[in-house]
Amino acid sequence: MQGLVVIDYTHDFVATDGALTTGQPGQAIEKNLVQIARDFVTNEDFVVMAVDRHDQNDTYHPENKLFPPHNLVGTPGRELYGELADFYQAHRSKIYWLDKRHYSAFCGTDLDLRLRERQITTLHLVGVCTDICVLHTAVDAYNLGYQLVIHESAVASFDPVGHEWALRHFKNTLGAKVVD
Repeated sequence: MQGLVVIDYTHDFVATDGALTTGQPGQAIEKNLVQIARDFVTNEDFVVMAVDRHDQNDTYHPENKLFPPHNLVGTPGRELYGELADFYQAHRSKIYWLDKRHYSAFCGTDLDLRLRERQITTLHLVGVCTDICVLHTAVDAYNLGYQLVIHESAVASFDPVGHEWALRHFKNTLGAKVVD
C-alpha cells in the first residue's frame, strides 16, 4: 500500500509575498504537485496534507530563532497555495489534514499510526522545502521503515544548493526512489 504526504504547500512558503517563501521554484512545481495529489485521490490512496502550524508570539518554539514568523494560525499565510487550495476544498473528505509544529510531519503527530492502520509501506513525498521539512519527514519515514518515493518535479526550496544536496541524500543515504 502507498500513501502521499503533501508538505507545507502554503501561501507563506510559496507565494511571492509569503513570509518564508520558496518563490518561483515553489510556484513552478504547482501543476505537478496538484496532479500527483489528484492521481492519489483518484486511486483512493491515502493522502495527507501536512501543514506547518505556529502560534503568534510563541517564544518557546526553536524555529522562532531561525526564521521569521510563518504559517501562523488564523492568517492567510497558512492557507494552501493556488490550485492545491481548490483541489483540497473539492476533495477534503478524502484527504487527511495534519497540523505539524516541527519540520518532520512525524514529529509529535499521529502520522505513523495513521499510515500503519492503513498498512501503508511506501510513502510518496511532495512539497516544500526539499532540504528542510521534506528532508526531515523523509529521514523519520526511513527510520520508521517506510519505502520512500520523492517526486523531484514536485519538491522545491529557497536554497538551490540545499535542494540538490537533499535530492542526492534521499537517493544515496535513505535509499529513496527519486522520480520525475
